[in-house]
Amino acid sequence: MGKHIIKNRQIVEDNWQHLADEESLPASGDIIINYRRWQENRGSLKNFSGRLGITIGGEVSAETIKDDLAFFQLIAIAFAEFKDGRGYSYARLLRERYGFQGELRAIGNILQDQIYYLHRCGFDSFDLDQGRDINAALKAFSDFGTYYQPAVV
Repeated sequence: MGKHIIKNRQIVEDNWQHLADEESLPASGDIIINYRRWQENRGSLKNFSGRLGITIGGEVSAETIKDDLAFFQLIAIAFAEFKDGRGYSYARLLRERYGFQGELRAIGNILQDQIYYLHRCGFDSFDLDQGRDINAALKAFSDFGTYYQPAVV
């Protein structure tokens, strides 16, 4: 049994492989690479036979990849620490300004209290740090029923 994530408000098995820099490119499948690998191997990755995802966050912003969005079926935004709010802004930019329609995934240090708000910014999947209770995190979607601000969803 593989790793589980929250996607579209359900717990599902993750069929994406996070590919480390030193790992060779598989013949097919769904892979997530980091921005540096994309920059270094863009030519060969554009012809990859599987689905392609990229991880951004911190110093790599949504604007940095806006011209390459057509190549990605998934964008993972990394949250190194819970108090870094740049990922919220990146999600809104990707959805509203740049029109990204693929899967938008929050990864890393995500607290249950943040999931509801992340979803409102456009995230549709969540890959929680090891040790976080995925079943408890799923309950975050029902924390609120009244909205006071506009949202992507």
